[in-house]
Amino acid sequence: MSDTAILINTAVAVLAAVLLIVRFKVNPVIALIIGSIYLGLSTGLGVTKTIETITQGFGDIMVEVGLLVAFGVLMGSILNETGAISRLVEHLLKTFGPKRLPYTMALAVSTALQTIFLDVLLVISAPLARRIAPKIGQHGTARIATAMAIAGEVGIVLMVPGVGAVALAGLLGVPFGKMMIFGFLIVVPTVLISVAIMSFFFSRGFWKADSDEQLVLGDESGTGARKLDVAGQEEEISTTTGSNGTAPAVVSVQTQQQRETPLFLLFVPLLTSLVLIAGGAVSEMLGYEAGWILLVGNPVVALLIGLIGTILVARSAVGQKGVDRGIASGFKESGQILLLTGVGGSLAATVSTAGLGDILGGFFSASTVAPLVVVWGIAALLHIAVGSVTLSGITAAGLLAPIAPTLGIDPVLIALAAGSGALFMVHVTSNTFWLLQSLFGQTVRGALKTVSIGVSVASIVALGMVMILNIFI
Repeated sequence: MSDTAILINTAVAVLAAVLLIVRFKVNPVIALIIGSIYLGLSTGLGVTKTIETITQGFGDIMVEVGLLVAFGVLMGSILNETGAISRLVEHLLKTFGPKRLPYTMALAVSTALQTIFLDVLLVISAPLARRIAPKIGQHGTARIATAMAIAGEVGIVLMVPGVGAVALAGLLGVPFGKMMIFGFLIVVPTVLISVAIMSFFFSRGFWKADSDEQLVLGDESGTGARKLDVAGQEEEISTTTGSNGTAPAVVSVQTQQQRETPLFLLFVPLLTSLVLIAGGAVSEMLGYEAGWILLVGNPVVALLIGLIGTILVARSAVGQKGVDRGIASGFKESGQILLLTGVGGSLAATVSTAGLGDILGGFFSASTVAPLVVVWGIAALLHIAVGSVTLSGITAAGLLAPIAPTLGIDPVLIALAAGSGALFMVHVTSNTFWLLQSLFGQTVRGALKTVSIGVSVASIVALGMVMILNIFI
């Protein structure tokens, strides 16, 4: 088959998947499988080879990331059950003060808290953040909402153990420790610079409180989430439903016993996991390969250690029933993530087998910059159409994954570029958009500024950081 025909059929497969998701409301997992089947058959792989490629691609990426996603989500779900997140927000407020809170919360959310499912994280932290917004200074609502939007989305796709970052690393064969280290180098400046840029715009009249903010129904009583005053005293509990009708989570009841558990102790297992993964990556890069370091520094083992530690600590805080609730919630959350990640691997495998890699390799052989810009652009376009950060990043990276070794580009750069592009233009197709709009008391116009524009600024800044990193590796 000619190169032109392969390119056309690949484009048709991707566009068909997008059309099925956007126009006909087909589940993304089913749409991507249909696109993979079409691509395999249309490029001459035949029925048997097409099915084998799809199943093998699914299995290969599950081997890489399945346990990591499951362990990470379970750890985050159990931490949610302990009430650790709201307590962390209170601690950041007391330590750094209200005016620095957008930056400190953004850094915490985008790095250490990426095991927490984003919807859950927003539901837990938003009520307290909203109540202290007036103390942050002028345009406090806009600044804290933007910081949470940027941090949450950036962390998902650029920072291990965020599910998008784990999926991208697995798809491209990037060691998870390496992805975490280089992702951290991108995430920190991206978050700080982007929040600072948006704060500057808000101070110059970009935010209009009368048209961009609205009275949150039940704001006096904390409706929609745990009611907390600035000191963190709990008064009531309820569920929250986003404006698009989804119910992301039920916030767990916090007991007095939990209050007696030191906050640092609750996070020690998670932080230990991250340190072990980073230590393993550094040891590998330095050529120090002691057996015990290879064992505990392996991401699967490191996250397993963290999960076991989290269970033990949580058991003392909320009891075995609380741990069981957290585990049940984590299994429920991880199912869709694992399926979506797996079928993304199926599409990438089909693209590779169809021969697209050789074709694109010829186009990009003279440049290491063009592929990064292209994968960023593809991910951005897919995200605008589909609204899923993880799906758009995986699909874009999958198109260039087969040619990464031939281009002389470190695959971690392709993963980071794809993740950066997937951040562009979070809008009304995203559940995160509606959660941030409702939880932070914004009108749709206000959310378009804080979420859509704010995260798009982060997408562009992140691409710039990736380009700088490309100079050195």
